[in-house]
Amino acid sequence: MKRLILTLALLSPLAAGAASFDCQKAKAADEKAICAHLSLNDKDVEMSTKYQFLKGLFAMGGRGAIQDAQQSWLKKRRQCGGDVTCLTKAYDRRLQQLDAMYDNINKPI
Repeated sequence: MKRLILTLALLSPLAAGAASFDCQKAKAADEKAICAHLSLNDKDVEMSTKYQFLKGLFAMGGRGAIQDAQQSWLKKRRQCGGDVTCLTKAYDRRLQQLDAMYDNINKPI
């Protein structure tokens, strides 16, 4: 999946920007920290790319569930504030969750 996501990230308009949101409009402490730290910025782009890719693989019911999970995760991320260690751990956990979702999809070969 990492190769696929890397390819998608390179083709994505997000890769040209920075974080998955407009850093010039960042107001919350978590967003400012993501914009200020390249490693967090990279994790944010990776997470957003994987999330968007996975969301497109699910039908309406499943799509709603993944969107709800993402909104819940964003609320938890916001609780980290500007704590880089907390944000890094939050992204690492979310990326693992998204990878597990992909791994559990029944893929024809």
